[in-house]
Amino acid sequence: MNWHGNSAPSSSSATANSFPSSEEDFLIKQLLLAHDPDGRWLDSELLISAMENVMSSSASHRSNVEEAVQWKDEDSIAIAGSEETLGQILWKISSEARIKKPSFVFVGKGNQHGRTMALFDLLGSYRWDAKVALVLASFAASYGQFWLINQLHHDIPLASSIAMVKQLPRELIMLRPRFKALNLLLKTMVDVTKCIIKFEGLPLRHVKLDVEPIGTTKLSIYVAAYWVVRSSLSCFSLVADLTAMKPEKVHVFSSLKLVLECNCSCSMGDVEHGIKAEQNLASPQWAKLKMSQKLPTLFWEEHHDNQDVLEMLLALKDNLPLKEPSTKSKLGVTELKDKVVILLISKPQLLPLDELLLLVHQTYGHSHHKEFEAKYRVVWVPVTESDHWTETEKERFSILSNSLPWYSLNRPWALHSSVVNFIRLAWQSRADPTMVVLDSKGAMTNLNGMDMVLIWGANAFPFSAVREQELLAEQKQLTLQLLVDEIDPLLAKWVEEGRNICIYGSENLDWINELNTKAREIMSCGIQLEMVYVGSSNIISENVGKTSDIIHQTIHRNLLSSTKVRFFWLRIESLRRSKLQQGGRLRIDHILQDVSALLQHHDDGNDKGGWIAIGSGTAEEIVRLEGRKAIELLSKVHEWGENVGKKGFLGAIRASVQVPKPLLILHPAEPCSHSVMIPYGKGQQQQPKGNMLCEKCRRVMKPYVVYK
Repeated sequence: MNWHGNSAPSSSSATANSFPSSEEDFLIKQLLLAHDPDGRWLDSELLISAMENVMSSSASHRSNVEEAVQWKDEDSIAIAGSEETLGQILWKISSEARIKKPSFVFVGKGNQHGRTMALFDLLGSYRWDAKVALVLASFAASYGQFWLINQLHHDIPLASSIAMVKQLPRELIMLRPRFKALNLLLKTMVDVTKCIIKFEGLPLRHVKLDVEPIGTTKLSIYVAAYWVVRSSLSCFSLVADLTAMKPEKVHVFSSLKLVLECNCSCSMGDVEHGIKAEQNLASPQWAKLKMSQKLPTLFWEEHHDNQDVLEMLLALKDNLPLKEPSTKSKLGVTELKDKVVILLISKPQLLPLDELLLLVHQTYGHSHHKEFEAKYRVVWVPVTESDHWTETEKERFSILSNSLPWYSLNRPWALHSSVVNFIRLAWQSRADPTMVVLDSKGAMTNLNGMDMVLIWGANAFPFSAVREQELLAEQKQLTLQLLVDEIDPLLAKWVEEGRNICIYGSENLDWINELNTKAREIMSCGIQLEMVYVGSSNIISENVGKTSDIIHQTIHRNLLSSTKVRFFWLRIESLRRSKLQQGGRLRIDHILQDVSALLQHHDDGNDKGGWIAIGSGTAEEIVRLEGRKAIELLSKVHEWGENVGKKGFLGAIRASVQVPKPLLILHPAEPCSHSVMIPYGKGQQQQPKGNMLCEKCRRVMKPYVVYK
C-alpha cells in the first residue's frame, strides 16, 4: 500500500505491512516532532466510556431517558492544566477533520496523511492516550448528533427541519451495511485505544526504565495512535458526506478495518508484550528496588521544572492527585508548575487547633501573602503510622481537608507505598508535622520550614534554608516587630506607627495590678503607652482566658484573645527552635537569650512576679525586665520622663537605668533526660555543626550515633 495516497487499499494489500521500515521510521519522527505534551491531563478511560455510550445508543437506533441518564457521570470530564474546555477541543478536532486540505502542508505526502498529521499537530500538547480518545470522542459527538436528529425527526418539528436542511436520508435501510462496517471499524479503533490507555496508565511510567521491550512498545504506541486517528478521518467523512455515499462503497470501511488490524496487530502485540514486561517491572519487588534507588537522588538531579518530581511523589497512582481548596475539584500536578511547593507532611489529624490556626494565618492571612500568592502553594500530604488507612482516619481527613485553604491530596491513601516509606524515613523522623520545601525546579531547599513559616509567614518566601539564615542574620536584637509579627492587625499597626508598647506576662494578679497602676502614672504624665497582656508560656488556655477576662474587666482593655496569646507563644517557641537549629549559643546570641528567658520564666512553678518587654516602633531593641525590677523601672517615671522628648521613650529608659542583658536562670542541679533525634542523610555530617543546646534545661547536649 502506498501510504501517500488518499484511496482505501484493497483487501489483499491490507494483509501486508502498510509501511516499509524506513517510511515507518520517518513517520515516527514526524509524530514525535508534533508531540509536545505540557502536562495537561484528562481521564481518557472515562471519555472513551462516554464515547461508547453514544455509539451503543446509535447502534441500537434508540434515544430515551435511560440513555440520557448515562451521560450524567460524564459531565464531570474536564481537561486539567488547560485553558480550553473539553467542548472547545472537540469542536476544533471536528472542524479540522472536515477540512479536505490540511491547515498546513506536509511536503511530499498525500492529502489523507497531511490531514492526519494536522490533527496530531492540533493535539500536540496532549499525551498519546488523550490524543486518540479526543479524536474518537469528537467523532462520536458528530455521529451521535446525526442519529439524534434521525430518531427525533418524526416527532419533533425542529428535528425534522434540521434533517431537511441537512438533506439527511429519511430511510436508512439501504445504509445499514455501511453502518455495520463502520461499527466494526470503530470497535477495532476502541480496542486499540484502550490498549494505549492501559500502557500510558501503568504506575511506573514516570520511572525511566532502560528495558528494551518498553522502548519497542512506545514505538508501537506511536504507530497505533496514527492509524486510529487516520481511520477516524474516514469515519468523519461518513457523517459529512452521508447523502453522497453509494451502497457499493461498503468495502471502504471493511478495508479500513483490515488496514487498522494489519498495522496495529503487530503493534498491539508489541504493546501487550511491553505492558507485561513493565507490569513485571512494576511488581512489588521491582517497584521497591526502583523507587528506593530513584527517590533519594530525585531532589538533587537537574530538572527542567518540578513536574517530574511531583509526578513521582504524588501522581504515580492518580493522575489528578490534588484537591482544590475552594471548589473541591480534582487537579493534576500541572497546577503546581513553576511554583515553590511546600509539602505539609503530618498525620491525618494534622495539628492542635491553635497551631493549625496560626499556620493558616501565617500562610494565607499574612500581609505579604498577596505579594507572593501566585508564586507558592502549600500541599497537605497526610501520612498514617500504619500501612492502611482506617475509616475514621479517612473521615477525619475529609472533614479537615475541606476546611483548609491549602491544596491537599484527593486520596492520600493512594500514595505509592515506596513514597510513603521514603516520607516516613527521610522527612518525618519525628511525630511533629514538617514542611518540606521544593523550589520551582523540584529541588529540595528546606527539609523543614515549619518554624520559619510560623515566625515570618509569607515574608519568608521562597522558604528555603538559605532564606531562613538570611532572616535570622538580619535580626541582631529582639525587636517588637519580631516579637509580635502580625498575630493581631491592631497590634501590628501600633508597631508600624511607632507607638510605645509594653507587653507583659504573669499569673500573679497582685503583680499585674501593681504594674498597671505604675503604667497609668506614666500615661498621666502625658506619655503614650499601650499595655498588652500575653499570659504565660506554660499555662493552659482556660487559665489564660480567666486571667485575661479579669484584666479586661477591671484593669484595661485586653487586646489579645486567648487564641492570639497562644499564637504569641507558638511563634516564640519556633524562634527559639530556629535559633538552636542554626547553632546559636545562648551567651552570645541575644535573641536566643531573650526568647529562652521568656519561655522558661515560669518553669520553676514559683511565680513571684512577671516580666515586661517594652518597645517602640519596628527597629529598636526591646527593654526586658522581670519581677520587681520591672515595677521599679516604671516607678521612676519622674526621673526619666523628662528625657522622653529628647531621647525618645526607650532612650530615656535606657539612660535612667542600666538594663543588663539578662542571664538565663541557672541550670537544674542535674541534666534532664531530654533527647533529640537528627536524621542522617547522604552527604550530611553525622553530627550537627557546633554545640546543640537542650530545649528543656539549656545544657550542651552530648552527641551519640544510633545505627538502625
